Amino acid sequence: MISEADLTTRATALLSDARAAGVMVATAESCTGGLVAGFLTEIAGSSDVVERGFVTYSNAAKTEVLGVPAELIASHGAVSAPVAIAMAEGALAASRADLAVSITGVAGPGGGSAEKPVGLVHFGCARRDGATVHRECRFGDLGRRRVRLESVAVAFELLGGAIGNGAADE
Repeated sequence: MISEADLTTRATALLSDARAAGVMVATAESCTGGLVAGFLTEIAGSSDVVERGFVTYSNAAKTEVLGVPAELIASHGAVSAPVAIAMAEGALAASRADLAVSITGVAGPGGGSAEKPVGLVHFGCARRDGATVHRECRFGDLGRRRVRLESVAVAFELLGGAIGNGAADE
C-alpha cells in the first residue's frame, strides 16, 4: 500500500515532469475531497503547474461547477465512468489547465451497494489536445483513508501518463 511519503515523492516528480512539459494541471475531486490538489500544492513552487482544483463532493456541485449534466448523474449515478469523464472535461472547460484528472467513488465505510461497493472509484483524465480516458479501480473495503490515498496514487499515474505520452494511459 502507498504511503503518504511515497505520494509526496510522486507529487514532486509529477510537478517536475509537468513543468518540463510546460503543462498546467487541474483536479476535479469528489471522494478524495481535495487530497490530490493538497499533495501537489504541499510542494513549494507548485503554482507554476497547478492551475486550480475543484472539490465537487455533492451532485449539485458537479453540475453547477463542472457542468456535469444532472441527467447523466441521474441515469448512471455519481460514481460512474460517464460522470468521471464529464468531471475531467468540465474541469478543463472551467480552467486554463492543459490536463485535468477527476475522481468519484465510494470511500466508505458506508454508502456502498452490490453494484457500487465500498472501494469502487472512477477516474477521468482529460487533455486539452487529446482524448479523455477513464479508469475504474476496485480497491475493496480498505478503510476510508486507504481508499482515498490509493486514489491519489492512481490520479498521479494518470496525470503522469498524460504528461509523458501526450495521452493518459488507459
